[in-house]
Amino acid sequence: MPRPEEIKKLNEEEPTSGLRDLKGTNVYMPQEQLIRERITDTLKRIFKLYGYKPIETPILEFYDIAASKYAGGSEILKETYKLSDQGARDLCLRYELTFKLGKVIGMNPDMRLPFKRYEIGKVFRDGPVKLARLREFTQCDIDVVGIKSMIADAELMAIVFNVFAELGLDIYVQVNNRKILFGLFEFCGVPENLKQDCALSLDKLVKVGEQSVRRELGEKGVSEETANKIFEILKEAEAGKSNREKLAYLEGKLTNSLSTEGITEMKQLFSYIEGFSINGDVRYIPTLARGLGYYTGSMWEGFVKNSAITSTICGGGRWDKMIGEFLGSGKEYPATGITFGLDVISIALTLQKEKNTKFINNVIPSVLIIPINTVDQCPPIAARMRSSGISCDISIDRKLSKALEFAGKERIPFVAIVGKAELENGSVTLHNMQTGEEKQVKLEEAAKHLSEHLCI
Repeated sequence: MPRPEEIKKLNEEEPTSGLRDLKGTNVYMPQEQLIRERITDTLKRIFKLYGYKPIETPILEFYDIAASKYAGGSEILKETYKLSDQGARDLCLRYELTFKLGKVIGMNPDMRLPFKRYEIGKVFRDGPVKLARLREFTQCDIDVVGIKSMIADAELMAIVFNVFAELGLDIYVQVNNRKILFGLFEFCGVPENLKQDCALSLDKLVKVGEQSVRRELGEKGVSEETANKIFEILKEAEAGKSNREKLAYLEGKLTNSLSTEGITEMKQLFSYIEGFSINGDVRYIPTLARGLGYYTGSMWEGFVKNSAITSTICGGGRWDKMIGEFLGSGKEYPATGITFGLDVISIALTLQKEKNTKFINNVIPSVLIIPINTVDQCPPIAARMRSSGISCDISIDRKLSKALEFAGKERIPFVAIVGKAELENGSVTLHNMQTGEEKQVKLEEAAKHLSEHLCI
């Protein structure tokens, strides 16, 4: 997670000698890593709450598998780290976790379905570096294989809003359906070989504006007449005030079967979202395009509201054909999933840390035991605290003033002073490093007192 001074360095030249880290990678020091672990602990707990089980897959992959049309597709290859081993095999580092799950299912065709899994792990992309976009980063994925119903997609929306509510981030999710988007192109006469390129251009509409997108479509071979039809329909659809009003317009306008199928799925999605009592901000964006190499239906992206973070904080979609391609059978294995960007979430939490003190203030140790000529008697006290779930450490070979100075610099919330007087009456003196308040408490009550004041 880039600290302020590191954010400045993102645009600086990479050093060419001496001890250095590769641009786009990070070392996470304890306080940063504690935030990340608190996030992953939250994710794992909520994933399990919805019935998802953990797996772990290799970071190394055969390049031909990662580069195939049913994995990331051509759009990701320019950011794929390639390498070879001593056997001259063409390998690469994984750039995401979804296709790895597809491979697992493909290599285990007798696996019981539906299969709901989560995986948290490092992925690598040799792309441009900016705030919240690194070359080495951690993805937190959940996917379910074997459920065709849009109820699975809606459940993912429930998980998204559940997660970010607990993390204290105000987000919104943009959704679309590939079938509606490509059905629009079919209706307007876009040639089959230009549909994917056309989708990538339209996805930039909000960022670059209509004229830029029109120019790009023309350069790709889309006629002006076809572009006019596309923009006319999109403008009418966007005039709708609600998601259902936008879909209602498209349902009346796009009569081809592909569009109809996509609109039906989207209506079902919104219906199930209501069924799950999801009150989050979900926005239907007809031009949204992501994962076009393998997403087959619904697709979505999540963003933090009112934040300097403009990158997606989570994203996903339905990928019903990938596993059948891995098997070479053409059989459809319905699948849908979503990925959470740990690095992006960590940065977003740090940027609004005043609203997320329970994550920022998680300090290890929570208590520093300071012996005053009583060091030999402190291990049982430390053991007692640890058995109660209190993270603690013993200050060795430091005078009281130096120990207090150390605790202050390390932002340790409490110190427990143990002198001969405390030992004689079976107590410790707890000193709150933030308020300066001191209180002598019995050993058997110390853990309870600390737990009431610490985020454990």
